[in-house]
Amino acid sequence: MAVTAIGVFDSGVGGLSVLKHIRAALPQHDLLYVADSGHVPYGDKSQDYIRERSLALTQFLVDEGAAVVVIACNTATAAAAAFLRERFTLPIVAMEPAVKPAVAATRSGVVGVLATVGTLESSRFAALLEQYAGSVEIVMQACPGLVEQVEAGELDSAATRVLVERYTQPLIARGADTLVLGCTHFPFLKPVIADLVGPEVRLIDTGEAVARQVVRKLPAAAKSGEAPTERFWSTGDLAAARRITSKLWGRAVAVDAP
Repeated sequence: MAVTAIGVFDSGVGGLSVLKHIRAALPQHDLLYVADSGHVPYGDKSQDYIRERSLALTQFLVDEGAAVVVIACNTATAAAAAFLRERFTLPIVAMEPAVKPAVAATRSGVVGVLATVGTLESSRFAALLEQYAGSVEIVMQACPGLVEQVEAGELDSAATRVLVERYTQPLIARGADTLVLGCTHFPFLKPVIADLVGPEVRLIDTGEAVARQVVRKLPAAAKSGEAPTERFWSTGDLAAARRITSKLWGRAVAVDAP
C-alpha cells in the first residue's frame, strides 16, 4: 500500500516554508505542492476570487491523491477555509497568524503583525484579536510588495531590505518586541528581518504548529517501503517556478503545470 499523500497549496511559493515543517514532522509521507503563482498575490484579490482559486487547487490535490489538504496561506484561510470544509470530506488544515503565541511571548506588551491586506482586513483575523489580544497592543502592518520579492527569489536584495525596513521600523518604534510573520512567504525573509530589527525582537510564524495539526489529522496509512516523494506544480511561468522552488526547497526539483 502506498503511503498517504499530503496536499499543500498557496498563492505562490511561500507555502514551501510550511511544507518544510511538514516534511520534518512526516518524513515517510508523499508531499504534493501547488503554487498558484499565476494569480499571486492573493492579498489584493476579492474573497470570491480567492474561494474560486482555492476550490480549484483543492480539487486538483484531491484528484492527485491527497488525503489531507493544507491551505498554506493566511489570506486563503481567511477567505476560503470554511467554504472548503463545507465541500470536501477530507481534513482541511488551515493557517492563522500566530497571535496567541506572540501575546504569550511579548515582554513589552506590544506585538507587531506583518501580513497582507487581505489577512488583516478579514473577519477571521478580527476574531483572533478579540480572542487572544487581551491587554496586549497589536500593531498591524500590511506589506505590499514583499510577497512579490519572495516569488522572484529576491530574499536579500537591496530592494527587499528597503521594503522590510519600511514595514518593520514603525512597529519597533511603537515598542514591539515580538513580530508575527503573518504570511507564509515571510519566513524566507527571516534573516533580513532579524538583521534589521535586531536580536531582541522575537519572530514567530505558524509553520511548525500547522505541521503538528497535519500529524493529528492524517489518516493512518501503511508504509510502502519506498522512499517518499515530493511533487511540485505551478500555475505561473514554469522556468521561473523551477528556479525559485529549487532555491527555496534547497535542492533541484521538477515543477509541472497542474
